[in-house]
Amino acid sequence: MAGHFIDIRGTTVEIVRKDIKNLHVGVYPPNGRVRVAAPLYLDDDAVRLAVISRLGWIRRKQADFEQQNRQSRREFVTGESHYFQGRRYRLDVTEHNGLPTVRLLNNATMGLSVRPGTDRDMREAVLYRWYRRELRDQLPALVAKWEPRVGVTVADVRIRKMKTLWGSCNIEAGRIWLNLELVKKPPSCLEYVFVHEMVHLIERKHNARFQGLMDRFMPQWRMHRDELNRAPLAYADWRY
Repeated sequence: MAGHFIDIRGTTVEIVRKDIKNLHVGVYPPNGRVRVAAPLYLDDDAVRLAVISRLGWIRRKQADFEQQNRQSRREFVTGESHYFQGRRYRLDVTEHNGLPTVRLLNNATMGLSVRPGTDRDMREAVLYRWYRRELRDQLPALVAKWEPRVGVTVADVRIRKMKTLWGSCNIEAGRIWLNLELVKKPPSCLEYVFVHEMVHLIERKHNARFQGLMDRFMPQWRMHRDELNRAPLAYADWRY
């Protein structure tokens, strides 16, 4: 749904009106853009007052994004840092005439073997195919562990790249989507996002009931959330 923009004390705010009951203010990476989801009955003046009352919080969030450790755009060449399961690896690129492969050579080095002349985009594709396989291999154990604890059945878990979310779910279908970038984060972060989405199969909103269920199933969930948000940000990363 398309929105429009207004300036509020030097801050550009996007307003999107929806058929919802309550106003929601969000601050989004990488640059701290501000977006307001507003009920249909609220005019711009009412939204302006609501945003002004939250300006202190908005500016703190924007400052947090500014201070985050953010990587530059990756070129997939020897010597770069790349992440897997929360650990930083130095990339070692070699060329050979066989099938392209990715291997962890030791606790500090990730080997990427490609055919001679493979360009930057193809190197990225090889690495991300490996990332996808590695993330998918972790999913059966998560489902087996958490379905009986949470008491819901997950019909399907899928992986995709998402621009603004670590995870999402389709409540009616019992389907969970996980962001491929989670493969770079500590396993506890992946587990937190998975449980977060499972709980959404019970409670759609981030309300007191949702938080109570998270407290019951994963008492340390806030610690895992904070760990996820502290982890180094990739070139086009986000917060949860």
